[in-house]
Amino acid sequence: MSDETLKSSLAAPPTDVQLPKIEEGILALWQRHQIEKTSLSASGKPAFVFYDGPPFATGLPHYGHLLAGTIKDIVPRYWAMQGRDVERRFGWDCHGLPIESLTESELGLHSKAEIEAFGVPKFNAACRAGVLRYTQEWERTVKRMGRWVDFDNDYKTMDPSFMETVWWVFKQLWDKGLIYEGFRIQPVSPALGTPLSNFEVAQGPQEKDPITKKDGHKRRQDPSVTIRFKLEDEDAYLWAWTTTPWTLPSNLALAVHPDVEYVKVRLIDTGEVAYLEPSRLKDYQERKRVGETSELSRVKGKDLVGRPYAPLLPYFAEYKNKPDGSRWCFRVVGAEYVTTESGTGIVHQAPAFGEEDYQVGIREGLPVIRPMDLTAVFDERISDFKGMFVKDADKEILHKLKSEGKVVDQDTIVHAYPHCYRTDQPLISMALSTWFMKVESMREELVANNRKIHWVPDHVGEGRFGNWLESARDWNLSRNRFWGTPIPIFRNEEDPSDTICIGSVAELEELAGLPKGSIKDLHRESIDTITFPSRKTAQGRMRRIDEVFDCWFESGSMPYAQNHYPFDASKKSYVEQNLPADFIAEGLDQTRGWFYTLHVLSTALFGRPAFKNVIVNGLILAADGKKMSKRLKNYPDPNDVIQSFGADA
Repeated sequence: MSDETLKSSLAAPPTDVQLPKIEEGILALWQRHQIEKTSLSASGKPAFVFYDGPPFATGLPHYGHLLAGTIKDIVPRYWAMQGRDVERRFGWDCHGLPIESLTESELGLHSKAEIEAFGVPKFNAACRAGVLRYTQEWERTVKRMGRWVDFDNDYKTMDPSFMETVWWVFKQLWDKGLIYEGFRIQPVSPALGTPLSNFEVAQGPQEKDPITKKDGHKRRQDPSVTIRFKLEDEDAYLWAWTTTPWTLPSNLALAVHPDVEYVKVRLIDTGEVAYLEPSRLKDYQERKRVGETSELSRVKGKDLVGRPYAPLLPYFAEYKNKPDGSRWCFRVVGAEYVTTESGTGIVHQAPAFGEEDYQVGIREGLPVIRPMDLTAVFDERISDFKGMFVKDADKEILHKLKSEGKVVDQDTIVHAYPHCYRTDQPLISMALSTWFMKVESMREELVANNRKIHWVPDHVGEGRFGNWLESARDWNLSRNRFWGTPIPIFRNEEDPSDTICIGSVAELEELAGLPKGSIKDLHRESIDTITFPSRKTAQGRMRRIDEVFDCWFESGSMPYAQNHYPFDASKKSYVEQNLPADFIAEGLDQTRGWFYTLHVLSTALFGRPAFKNVIVNGLILAADGKKMSKRLKNYPDPNDVIQSFGADA
């Protein structure tokens, strides 16, 4: 070694180390020698199968994406260095509420009705034009991070080939008897005008309720009111309690617990006679809400059942009696879910709102009356409050009831309440007819397949994910929206029981008598006008139902849809031989999202898990302690940090 070389090797490192420039030099080296391209190219060696979950292309990447992306880069790169072929296709989630909400804002539209008036074709064209606005920024940031990804062979959930496979997946479930139309209580996001699935609710506000620990809930203030209902067979009142005054116009019954004892009292100061549970009366008196009373008698709840009372408000008084004269609504019913921990021990019932109310209503044969649309705005049946958002109507309804002397007590309750994971607005539970996938009947198989998966950390698979599977609910697949894959169910316009499910473009072209290859796009504007004669009956034409798929159904279909399975013969065997995937990775929030939908669909279609190994990273929180959110913009631009400190830092 020469003296100069020795001096150079012993010299102190430069004091001005610029990590970003060093990284850029490495990236240039990779580019110059096409190292990334070589690693991504197939060589015929055994495959190591990696699925990359598609991000929404409507926002820019944040630190949570970059953390997960780094994990997604390390493991596949290792296996590529071990001589395996590792396909690393980037995917784009193009449908759903994020792009629709963005487009609504840009077009100045504020409701489902306004979108329909504007025109579905024009609205979807605007969604299509804007959905990939940030793809170049994504590619630039991902490459700057040093992650090796195939952007040239990416997949998009809005591609006709992807959408056709989603149809195929749904048709397989239909043929297996796993799809049904059900009238059930569903959580609805009024701001979006669509129902949500139970796992979407669980993805709600990240500031989990500190008391109940319920996912997707946060604490809010609501009115707590006690209302007097006048008995028709006695000069007395039933005192009932509710925290949802907006449901009072839809009251059809009052529920008592059959085995609970109720007290009949006379108020000393007013002479009013009222029924309620004794310990609750004591609570009202201790809080100075009710004065002194004299006890008249006691009666079991079961002995109150059947007693009639006058409609609180006049809107549905015609349902009081059936045509034969027997009592239909506005009567006391028994319900074992009624508690004496709050309220009066008597609960107001509106069967179209709330799971317990609905179940009691079905058992008692009560009508299910929902006087509002999916935006939770009262319709003309609630004449005094027509056009009002139900939560905004609380004060007006209470003002009316006070003026009529029907309010016993009013207070405020702070409680856990579910909120929309997209808008942070409160959800409304209401009865809807929607399309479901049967999941509850698959619980044992889902749990068994989960045991075959290697989770890192393992407690996520055993606990958070495993517990979720054990109590999995049927999946509401339909959304009353516009920019998404249309649900391929066609229904006879004259006979609603006559339905057919379409599983491919070729099948639809044949049924509709269209030339082969004439259907180029599968979005609503291209499909909704297609009709064909019923094959079941001699009359009526088949027309597609309005709903589109929950976009989680699309992302859960990606192992097949990214390869246009089973329509692309060249990839058919690859898909079948390489399911489950060797590896996936995403953040903890995906246990109620992508991990779940992948697992459910793979189990239903093929009886096996969708992946063998999964790394679950935690969530990087913003400075305010909340989850980083593109919508909230509560984090600094990652590109600025990269330019200042380097991607590795």
